[in-house]
Amino acid sequence: MSNDKALVLFSGGQDSTVCLAWALTRYSEVETVGFDYGQSHAVELECRKTVLEKMAEAFPSWKAKLGADHMMNLRELSAISETALTRDVAIEMDESGLPNTFVPGRNLLFFVYAAALGYRRGAQTLVGGMCETDYSGYPDCRNDTIQTLAQSVSLGMARPFAFETPLMYVDKAGTWAMAEDLGGEKLVEIVTEDTHTCYRGDRAHRHDWGYGCGDCPACELRANGYARWHEAKV
Repeated sequence: MSNDKALVLFSGGQDSTVCLAWALTRYSEVETVGFDYGQSHAVELECRKTVLEKMAEAFPSWKAKLGADHMMNLRELSAISETALTRDVAIEMDESGLPNTFVPGRNLLFFVYAAALGYRRGAQTLVGGMCETDYSGYPDCRNDTIQTLAQSVSLGMARPFAFETPLMYVDKAGTWAMAEDLGGEKLVEIVTEDTHTCYRGDRAHRHDWGYGCGDCPACELRANGYARWHEAKV
């Protein structure tokens, strides 16, 4: 196991792309892993390859650090989930007070599977884009959840895993700013043009902040963050 090798949970969205850039500035070797869990916005999986190709092309020093990309099949999660991200249903609040875009166990499974892969690949640092600042109340995005899980995984695998969440206390405006700090206009352009965050999988409508339906919670967060970031710049 190496503390200079990271495995990034990479969906093809804005947050995980910024986390990938963050990891590439800090570790000598970086691999990526994506998850097909039957998400209705599966277009994000198609965007992953494009983002990786564009980042390698735009940043030769990062290309030298980029290792293998992995894809894991977690479609059973969709089979047991009745959510707006795994079913064709309207996005709304459910009786628990959480939005029905919450997929129970998703981030927990992502980290456990990633740790199993990291164990085999020799990466003891896992990087995820979870965030407490701009989020919908998902309990598996909280820092306490992630770090408690890291302890359990380390104990269960008898290896010292570190779970890094660079965006945990960064709002969406700050995420745009971080992209610019890490990779300048080149990275901002990749985030805008090639990543996908919209819950409805809309790649037909282009906005200043990128592609999406414009009114799902993910699009609203991204648009509002872009506006605040852009306003601060001017």
